[in-house]
Amino acid sequence: MVEEEPEPEPRESKKIIGITGGIGSGKTTVSKFIEEAGFPVYYSDVRAKDIVNNNPPLERQIKNLLGERAYDENGFYSRRYVGEIVFNDEDMLNQLNSLIHPAVKVDFENWVQEHNTPFVFKETALLFELKLNESCYKSILITADDNCRLKRVMDRDNKTYREVETIMQNQMPEKDKIKFADFIIYNNDGLAELKAQTHQILLELKNDLVEK
Repeated sequence: MVEEEPEPEPRESKKIIGITGGIGSGKTTVSKFIEEAGFPVYYSDVRAKDIVNNNPPLERQIKNLLGERAYDENGFYSRRYVGEIVFNDEDMLNQLNSLIHPAVKVDFENWVQEHNTPFVFKETALLFELKLNESCYKSILITADDNCRLKRVMDRDNKTYREVETIMQNQMPEKDKIKFADFIIYNNDGLAELKAQTHQILLELKNDLVEK
């Protein structure tokens, strides 16, 4: 729901690698493997949550758009309330994102400058939907069979089959994401296989950098 607009690479020598995948695909697990290998990962949704809770001018703009209930009695951004408003209202979602995008964009650019690695990774659910891949050097898609994803999310989030299915139906189809991805990781066979695929992609990226 909360994502950032495409941005140019802050430095030509630093390559941005996009990481994405639908709900239950395992993109966060892959991101952790990448961090363990020594590369920084920007978690777009996590950073956006922090920004909406620690940016008073942005908070006022969001309240003006969605009302005071956009923040709870403790002053925290109410994702549940906001989600109920924008889930089936594309215009309202676009207005909300137009407020949050600039702040997240600046945050990402500042974050990139903090790291001195040849690659930085950006984990974001809507990489292809918002065309954020256009500002990335390469993109990695994590995908899995629908039944695997359904079960993972039901177990993880205590959601019903219908709730998870509805979320999946509102996301870009996997077959369309595959068309855009530079690398594809299939997460159907356990953590060891997932980690092996991740490390193979990291090796290919390193080799690509050496060749250039």
